[in-house]
Amino acid sequence: MKQRFSKAFLAALGVAWMSLTAGPIAANEPKVVVELFTSQGCSSCPAADKLLAELAKDPSILPISLSVDYWDYLGWKDTLALPGHVKRQRGYSGMRGDRAVYTPQAIINGAMHVLGSDRQAIERAVKQVRANPPRPSLAVDVTVADDRINVVIPAGPPPAEPVQVWLCPVAKTVPVNIGRGENRGHTVTYTNSVRGWIRLGEWKGEELRISKPISEISAKGKFDAVAILVQAGKPDAPGLVYGAATASLQ
Repeated sequence: MKQRFSKAFLAALGVAWMSLTAGPIAANEPKVVVELFTSQGCSSCPAADKLLAELAKDPSILPISLSVDYWDYLGWKDTLALPGHVKRQRGYSGMRGDRAVYTPQAIINGAMHVLGSDRQAIERAVKQVRANPPRPSLAVDVTVADDRINVVIPAGPPPAEPVQVWLCPVAKTVPVNIGRGENRGHTVTYTNSVRGWIRLGEWKGEELRISKPISEISAKGKFDAVAILVQAGKPDAPGLVYGAATASLQ
């Protein structure tokens, strides 16, 4: 279910794509974050959900699935939706100024949005980010040891805006049998489904080390991995992603 794109957005996106010249990403470069806003009640979403699983095979990309609940009125309550995801999606549209909120919507590194089921559009957006990485661009490290999540964010040029460090507990693979609504009778598998948002602190340019017990991580439902996002802005006004990493708990 997709709202109509504004002419201004299409023009701006077209200009951005014309500048794509990037080559393959080096192994030690920061990951590109692809956030997919999706819904179990959206008939257009299963193709995007499948594509996100394919993107997860690329070690240079960190794909996460953010389920929303604004299609619940169609007859099926999304079992993975979190209220904060709608707030985050609307926050992105407010920061861009285009009011484009729809599913399936992919946000690339907090900088641009494309149709979540359009592989070519996502690949072009990823190349755009790689060709013009954010400054600073941070190679975040996250490890799991002794039942703790350990995060290291390297030093870099002090940011001109507040930069938050977020920990997201995620469920790597979640199959859902949908009983009603537009996807009735289908089983859809969700990849890296975000089950919560935990603020770990603020990065101000100096090296930052954070350690958090797994037992203190609050999540809606089970999770078997964590994603770390170093991102400008606030929960209701998210901005550029400067760095990200993920680690499995198994």
